[in-house]
Amino acid sequence: MIVTLTVNPAIDRIISADHLAFEDRAYILSTRESAGGRGINASHVIHSFGGDTTAVLTSGGKAGRRLERHLSDCGYTVRLAPVRNETRTNLTITDKRGLTVNLNEKGHEVAKAELAGIERVVRECLDGASWLLLCGSLPPGIPASFYGKLISLARKRKVQTLLHSSAEALREGIKSRPSVVMPNQNEAERLLERSLLTRTHYLDAAQRIREMGPESVVLSLASRGAVGAFADGLYEAIPPPIDAVTPIGSGDALTAGYAWRMQRPHATGAEALRWGVAAGTASARLPGMTFATLEQTEEIYRQVEVRRVE
Repeated sequence: MIVTLTVNPAIDRIISADHLAFEDRAYILSTRESAGGRGINASHVIHSFGGDTTAVLTSGGKAGRRLERHLSDCGYTVRLAPVRNETRTNLTITDKRGLTVNLNEKGHEVAKAELAGIERVVRECLDGASWLLLCGSLPPGIPASFYGKLISLARKRKVQTLLHSSAEALREGIKSRPSVVMPNQNEAERLLERSLLTRTHYLDAAQRIREMGPESVVLSLASRGAVGAFADGLYEAIPPPIDAVTPIGSGDALTAGYAWRMQRPHATGAEALRWGVAAGTASARLPGMTFATLEQTEEIYRQVEVRRVE
């Protein structure tokens, strides 16, 4: 069982336009709405790959009820932690060339009693779990140390942890030594307070982040693949060139592919890295917030090159 936590989920409204250009008119081709959030997206991919997953998320107000309806037939277990304030709404606008604008609300404040309710649901779901994926931003009212607290709790239950967050939630969570952290390039730059421009920078950044506490690091580099820093060394996973249509969400697919492979027999970090990059790359080829199937991911997996860095 892979448990995902999305403390700050959203209603994702995705608009497809003919083209996006500064000070020019664009025409809407389609509009759709779905349940969004890094953990929810990861659970969707894990389930589509045949994995067993439970998605833990908050829900509040009318938007929260819409979120629950979107998840009513998702096929995997959903555990809700009710909150009083409205679930946020995010807007993604993308065109035929793959140009994308992503506008996210920060989320609304979570009360102290509601935070205790979230923790209680997570505790209940850890029984029988192999992995806990802590995904996404923290809304106002939740201390940056919250993910670190859950990482320590999971360790006591012998549950592996994956942290896929940003800003102070990432910085504080790393201190609790999660099994793996998965920053993208921008998140790693803010964490290390330096620009990452070259291959040497990427490799050094992954190793530096690992030295901060986590057992492993996967640094996501979008179309350039990813770098993995594991106990047995540094690895690069290089995807084949593709025509990216909607790269938004590909990082969530990478997270899911990695965790899905790691909880299977004879897993290694390098092999999971290859699956994660394949899942992210395959999803980036698809329109809207659509995630690749296992079959589509396997096609890319065969083309992903993984090499150890000497």
